[in-house]
Amino acid sequence: MNIDILEIAKASMILFAVIDIVGSLPIVVKLKANSGGEIESGKASLVAGSIMILFLFLGEKILEFIGIDAASFGIAGSFILFFMALEMVLGINLFKQDENTASTASIVPLAFPMIAGAGSMTSILSLRAEYESVNIAIAIVLNIAFVFLVLKMSGWFERKLGKSGIAIIEKVFGIILLAIAVKLFTSGVKSIFY
Repeated sequence: MNIDILEIAKASMILFAVIDIVGSLPIVVKLKANSGGEIESGKASLVAGSIMILFLFLGEKILEFIGIDAASFGIAGSFILFFMALEMVLGINLFKQDENTASTASIVPLAFPMIAGAGSMTSILSLRAEYESVNIAIAIVLNIAFVFLVLKMSGWFERKLGKSGIAIIEKVFGIILLAIAVKLFTSGVKSIFY
């Protein structure tokens, strides 16, 4: 076990860019509105962190065991992101809201696939080829701590930006999310067919 600060810093920056929780604030605000309550920051962070750590050590084996390759996993995640982005850009509701939405919104789609999604899973698999697992695990914990803080302060961000500010950011990040979904889809299709 060799803890390397440089490896931790590099892995943290990569995961920070992929998770992009600051850019996901409009989605968090929309999820809060749709669920009619608060997002459970601790629950979402704990679940996302657990999924990422589990995937770090067992990801390839789990995917192999259930017969799914990383490309198919990425394509499935891209569909969820695509429909979430359509909701943001077009101002429509595609996902059915029910009495369980408030209790599940912190887990699906926030913890998975937004935070611990196809992008972060693929990044973790890539990082394993370059860095030691312990350094990647520390990077994951640091990122999840930051995610927790941002989720906890989402109400404050919402108040500071106001409804019009959130609406503008929501449209912009909706288009960015659409682009990410398309990129995940096309890279997954290329991996499968080429």
